[in-house]
Amino acid sequence: QVQLVESGGGLVQAGASLRPSCAASGGTFSDYAMGWFRQAPGKEREVVAATNWNGDRTYYSNSMKGRVTISRDNAKNTIYLQMNSLKPEDTAVYYCAARTRGCLNCMYIQAEDYTYWGQGTQVTVSS
Repeated sequence: QVQLVESGGGLVQAGASLRPSCAASGGTFSDYAMGWFRQAPGKEREVVAATNWNGDRTYYSNSMKGRVTISRDNAKNTIYLQMNSLKPEDTAVYYCAARTRGCLNCMYIQAEDYTYWGQGTQVTVSS
């Protein structure tokens, strides 16, 4: 059983940066592919970024491509989401998710592909 705990959200002005992180425990971190999702009020949960077991493959959603970077530190059992040039429409609860890696190059971009979820961290961007 993997436990995921996000931190690093907050209230920022448009154009600012944030770097939420997600700490994992209870499993071998390198056994898991990881993803970041977000959910705004009244909207479905959507993928923001995903990465494979060691971080050498990444995926970014069109909505945040060019403004976001996913990275992971397997020695620290932690993944990060560097977000730059934030916009009010980026306001949402951001979740990290984990699932067994499947293959060395595998990334997953559907919420239903993930087994474990954190509790989420709120990101609010004011105009």
